[in-house]
Amino acid sequence: MSCYTIQPLSPLTLPFSSRSFTLPSLQSDRHTVHSQPLTTTTLTPITTTTTTFSAKPLSESRSQDSWVESLRFQARSNLFLEAILTYIQMTQLGIPPDNFAFPAVLKAVVGLQDLNLGKQIHAHVFKFGYASSWVTVANSLVNVYGKCGDVGDVYKVFERITERDQVSWNSAISALCRFQEWELALEAFRLMLFENVVPSSFTLVSVALACSNLHKHDGLRLGKQVHAYSLRTGNWRTYTNNALMSMYAKLGKVDDSRSLFELFEDRDLVSWNTMISLLSQNDQFLKALLFLRLMVLKGIVPDGVTFASVLPACSHLEMLDRGKEIHAYALKNTDLVENSFVGCALVDMYCNCQQVESGRQVFDGILERNIAIFNAMITGYAQNEHDEKALNLFFQMVALDGIRPNATTMSSVLPACVSCELFSDTEGMHGYVIKRGLDRDKYVQNALMDMYSRMGKIEISKYIFNCMEQRDIVSWNTLITGYVISGRHDHALNLLNQMQRVELERYGDDDCVDEYRILKPNSVTLMTVLPGCSVLAALAKGKEIHAYAVRHLLASDVAVGSALVDMYGKCGCLNLSRRVFDRMPIKNVITWNVLIMAYGMHGKGEEAFELFKNLATEGEKNIILRPTQVTFIAVFAACSHSGMVNEGLHLFHQMKEDHKVEPAPDHYACVVDLLGRAGRVEEAFELINTMPPEFDKKDAWSSLLGACRMHHNVEIGEIAANNLFHLEPNVASHYVLLSNIYSSAGLWGKAMEIRKKMKEMGVRKEPGCSWIELGDEVHKFLAGDVLHPQSKLLHGFLETLSERMRKVGYVPDTSCVLHNVDEEEKETILCGHSEKLAIAFGILNSPPGTTIRVAKNLRVCNDCHIATKFISKIVDREIILRDVRRFHHFRNGTCSCGDYW
Repeated sequence: MSCYTIQPLSPLTLPFSSRSFTLPSLQSDRHTVHSQPLTTTTLTPITTTTTTFSAKPLSESRSQDSWVESLRFQARSNLFLEAILTYIQMTQLGIPPDNFAFPAVLKAVVGLQDLNLGKQIHAHVFKFGYASSWVTVANSLVNVYGKCGDVGDVYKVFERITERDQVSWNSAISALCRFQEWELALEAFRLMLFENVVPSSFTLVSVALACSNLHKHDGLRLGKQVHAYSLRTGNWRTYTNNALMSMYAKLGKVDDSRSLFELFEDRDLVSWNTMISLLSQNDQFLKALLFLRLMVLKGIVPDGVTFASVLPACSHLEMLDRGKEIHAYALKNTDLVENSFVGCALVDMYCNCQQVESGRQVFDGILERNIAIFNAMITGYAQNEHDEKALNLFFQMVALDGIRPNATTMSSVLPACVSCELFSDTEGMHGYVIKRGLDRDKYVQNALMDMYSRMGKIEISKYIFNCMEQRDIVSWNTLITGYVISGRHDHALNLLNQMQRVELERYGDDDCVDEYRILKPNSVTLMTVLPGCSVLAALAKGKEIHAYAVRHLLASDVAVGSALVDMYGKCGCLNLSRRVFDRMPIKNVITWNVLIMAYGMHGKGEEAFELFKNLATEGEKNIILRPTQVTFIAVFAACSHSGMVNEGLHLFHQMKEDHKVEPAPDHYACVVDLLGRAGRVEEAFELINTMPPEFDKKDAWSSLLGACRMHHNVEIGEIAANNLFHLEPNVASHYVLLSNIYSSAGLWGKAMEIRKKMKEMGVRKEPGCSWIELGDEVHKFLAGDVLHPQSKLLHGFLETLSERMRKVGYVPDTSCVLHNVDEEEKETILCGHSEKLAIAFGILNSPPGTTIRVAKNLRVCNDCHIATKFISKIVDREIILRDVRRFHHFRNGTCSCGDYW
């Protein structure tokens, strides 16, 4: 145990540059008056009045009791600077502080949060002989170091107390909780009981807090013991019950918190605030609003904590009107308007309800801004894609207001760095994070992973993930999302499996691990990874995720439900997609959109159009279900795949008048595709020429170029391609389509020129790739694949199958081979197309009669379409082939598209 060395005190400076106070030297006699008089100074206390202290020497005849009482009064009144000055004056006059003066002045030290001042007064405690003989003084020192110092200082002072009382233990346990030493706090409580010191309600409040921060199993076990002890000893105080309510909620037992709340009568404002806060924090937003109403009906006046707790409920439920009512109430009360917690909650509420300008008005109305209010506004801007404003406010905060950003700030501003086109030094922000010492913060690391993923640097994201000391669910979700963004869906699914096997949070020291917790995927995980099942046609994996969602009560979540509707639709199970849709208790417009899109992809345009009409009817009753721009894209695509040209054109011309949706560039592109697919290429060309000049036309030109390839229109195809070469010079598909148009027209020289131009520019064609799921594994095939373990067997099988197909009328469509080679070589090339290899693999590796599901990254070629019809009849299988645009259901020699694709 270390001891303190008594040294002369250096001058004592309070946290105001305009004045300094000097404590008497410890080397002087305790009754000697300090020779340096006080200078005349005007001190501004914490209150709004100004107190002037005279330089005139004070009467030495004033008694010690009078000085001490004055000091204690000032400390009780939170006049901390005045209390310190009184202490200095009395010691200068040689009036010794006693066991009543020291607790008062030490309370003032805590109020000023000045550790150095506390250490000097601690030295005075030693000098005047109160270090060990007076427990009240020692308790005050424990409190000082607990609130201003570190846990080591607390331990040293506490150990020197010879006769510890209840306050000694309470101070120590409270300090350990403040330093988040939860296990040590509970050990101190055990020792307190061992020494037969009776705990008070304050003890139980600290112990309940410690229990709430343990692992759920241990926290509940010990927390219930604390609860039982409070019942047994009659500690049925309001603040004890408030702490127990908070403990149960934090450990996932919200119903127990509510039961406890309803059991005791002496509920105060803190009780109601605790209940509202814990309901809001546990996503029970409607109940939080209900409790606010009950609270007001009971005559309890809400305060800033109430509104800061309930406004997030309005935010998550997007109940803007209710949020405005609360805002109006706050405006009537000046204290509430100026409350930074209420201000932050209001900014967050408005921004979550897409009312960013209203959020900014609240922000501008707060005169004394702190880091929290800046964070709320920056986050609001970033979440609403006002990236430039988010960055500008961040730079204003740092440069003009001089506020140092914290982890929350950087977590909010990093996503804006990627999305803002005007900001180029994205990686420089990473350097700034390191400079500020925030690079080891978990939340900042998550934001950095997201930033690099969106920059296309997924390997850096993976490196940050692997370097993290502690990963939470957001860390895993962020990397999974990164893989999805970069198109590495197989990696995303593998990471999901790894996530469920990893033992994440460790309790105890590194050498002695006490306990592990398995991390479980949440709704964000599922809605992020399900699109990967769609892309890879991994139906079995999608069903497995669906089962997990049902078991863990996540399937009713509207985002997860919408992702499941989309997954089943894109895996070829339209009936299952519709079944999930029909069973969803709550649907939003996204849910409707994905089902309309699914029907369209399967060539069921009439059903898609009927769904659209139903949605429009629902939208008349509920504004949040009105058709959006995405809805019309889905309907136009459905009309295009089903040849419903007139219906699509009528809807396009009426969408603004009937549905208040302005046609956007994407809608023009869809209608160009609708006309072009039907062979009305010239009309499609004219439609592009009618587009507003400020519109981005690249997607419309791309749709037109595809139509020209389909209908062999060289002239318009060249016009479309030249426009695309100007708009997107590095996109390979434009060059490939024009080359294909030339090749199919026999213009081999022009085709070679285009391919030569691609080579010179370093533009590479995306290779054809197909996927098929077998068991728990997704198999990937490239055109002409020889790397798959069964490649030799598959090529041999396809040659045999080709001979059988020829006997029943199959003639290879060699026009699909866009190389100037002989017919035999063209047939060989056709045999190696990726979708044929995947289909062959499915036939050879699955039981007879099993449906074969294949997904391809490009449009299926005409020869593969013809061949698959023959294959489905010869092997008596249903083959579901999804290309980049739509589904083809092959059965008994026919395709669901009716050869209109």
